[in-house]
Amino acid sequence: MFFEGPRQQFFRPLTSKYRAWTAACLALLYRQLYSDMAEYGHALSREQILGIFQEAITRLPAANAALPDGEDDERPLRTEREQAVWVFNQLRECGWLEEVVDEATLDVRFRFTRAGRHFTQPFVELEGGSLRTRQRNTRNTRNALDAFLQHGEIHDLLDAHEYSERIINDFTDVIAELEDRRRTLIREVSADQDRRLAGEAFFEFMEKRFQPDISIRLSADSVEKYRDEILALIDRIRAQPKAFKADAERRLRDLLPDQVRKGQSLLWQILDRIERRLNHATDTMLPALRDALRQFTRRADLIIRQMSYVASQRHTDLVAVCERLRAKPATEQDTLLTRMGERMGGVSIGLVDPARVRLRERRPPPPVNTRLEHLPEVDDSALRAVSLRMALDKAFTITDAHIRDYILSALDTRDRIDTDELPVRTAADLLALTHCVELGSANARHDGWQFRVIPSGRRTQRPGLTETDHFVIEAVHPDDVA
Repeated sequence: MFFEGPRQQFFRPLTSKYRAWTAACLALLYRQLYSDMAEYGHALSREQILGIFQEAITRLPAANAALPDGEDDERPLRTEREQAVWVFNQLRECGWLEEVVDEATLDVRFRFTRAGRHFTQPFVELEGGSLRTRQRNTRNTRNALDAFLQHGEIHDLLDAHEYSERIINDFTDVIAELEDRRRTLIREVSADQDRRLAGEAFFEFMEKRFQPDISIRLSADSVEKYRDEILALIDRIRAQPKAFKADAERRLRDLLPDQVRKGQSLLWQILDRIERRLNHATDTMLPALRDALRQFTRRADLIIRQMSYVASQRHTDLVAVCERLRAKPATEQDTLLTRMGERMGGVSIGLVDPARVRLRERRPPPPVNTRLEHLPEVDDSALRAVSLRMALDKAFTITDAHIRDYILSALDTRDRIDTDELPVRTAADLLALTHCVELGSANARHDGWQFRVIPSGRRTQRPGLTETDHFVIEAVHPDDVA
C-alpha cells in the first residue's frame, strides 16, 4: 500500500495554505540534485537544503497571498528562514525527504525518497526547459525494429516497445499544451493591461515552439509516413524461423519474468502492443492533434484581429471629443475652450540650457569569468601519500587513558616506580614513556587516582632514547587522598 508508514499524509504539503512554496522548493531541489545545476551530489545537509528552499521562496513572492476562506490557516511565518524550515519539516514528516548518514564523515544528510523524486518530476517538466527530443520516436521505433531483425538483439526490441509508447505520450502532451496555451491566450488578451505582452508571448510561441515542433511531427516524424514500414518490419519478425523466435522468447522470459503468462508469448505481446499503439496514434491521436491545431489557429486569427482593432482604436477618444465639441454651438464652444485654457494655465513651458546637457560615457561592465574549471584527477600515488600521512598521524597519537593504564600495569602492587624501570615492549609503550610526566597534571585524575611526578634532577639513557630526564612516579589511592 502506498499510504503506509511515513507516507500516510504524503500529499499534505501540497494541500496546505503554503502549497506554492512547497511546489517551488521541490522543483528547485530536484534541479539541484538531478539536473545540470547539480552542485552537491545526491544527498545534502540540512543547511544546504534550507538555503535552496530560501532561494525558491525568494523567487516566489506571490506565495504569501492568503487563500480563500475555508482553507487551512497555519501560523503566519515572518522570515524566509522560518518559511524554509516549515517546508523542510513538512516534507520530511510526510515522506518526501529521507535521512541518510554519510559513511565517510558520519554526518546526517537528506535526499529525496523514491516516491518523492517521482512525484516531484512533473513539477519540473511542466516548467519546461529540459532537453528532451519529442520528434524522433516514430523513426526510433522503426530503426530499433530493423536492428532487432538484423542482429537479433533483444534489447533493440525492448527499445522499440518503449519508443512506441512515447509516440502516444508525446501526442497527448502536445494536445494538452495547445489547449493550455489557447486558454492562457484567451485569458491574457481579455485583460487590457496584458494585451501587448500577451501578443508578444503568442508570436514567440508560434515562432519558437509551435512551428518547429509541429511541422516536424507532421512531416519528418509523421506516423503516417512510417506506419507501413513499421508494420512491414513487424510482419517480417513474425515470419522469421522458429529458432529465431524461440531464442527471442527465451531471452524475453529471462529479462521479464514477472510478465510471463502461461500459454502466452511475450514476443507476440510486444509486437501486438507496438502495432496497436501505432494504429492508435494514426487513427485517433493524429486526428485529435489536427483538430487541436485547427482550434488553436482559429483562436490565433481572432487574437490577431482583436489586436489590430485595439491598435486602430488607440486615438479614438481624442477624435470622439473633437466630434462632440464640433457639434455644439459656437458660443458654447468658446465657453468650453476658455474653461479648458484656464485649467491648463498652470502649465509652464521652459527650455533646457544646452550647456547643461552632457552625454555621459557609459562605463563598460567589468568582465565576469564564467568558465568552469575542472579539478585534476587524483592519481594513485597521491592517494597513497594521503593514506600514509593519516596512518602516521594515527600511529603517533596517544591518550591520557593509555598512559594511565601503562603506568598502573607497571606499578602492579607497588606505590611508586622510577622511569628507568618502566618496560618498553612496543612502540605504544615508548610513546607512553615519553609522555608519562603528563600524569602529574590535574586533568589526569581518573576514578580518584592521583599521580605525583617527582623529578630527581639527573639524566639517563635508555634503548630508543638518546637522553632523558629521570622521574619518580607515585600513585596515590583515593582513600589516601581523602
